Amino acid sequence: MEVKRKDGESFESLIRRFTKKTIQSGKILQAKKIRFFNKGKSKREQKDGALRKNTINSRFEYLKKIGKMDEIALKRFKRK
Repeated sequence: MEVKRKDGESFESLIRRFTKKTIQSGKILQAKKIRFFNKGKSKREQKDGALRKNTINSRFEYLKKIGKMDEIALKRFKRK
């Protein structure tokens, strides 16, 4: 992409034309898609995460049942 400076054009307007041209071309969107692409987890990682979540939830349910953990502390801890 190339933008040439016109006669008597200020630097700010040149930059403005350049950014407008890059936005219109879609290069910025394409770069953001590549940069922020999040590769999905493998099945093994998904299973491990689900097992970890189940063990933590069951531990909290047990503590709640025996009276060691109240509802407010449970909600506060789950938020973290």
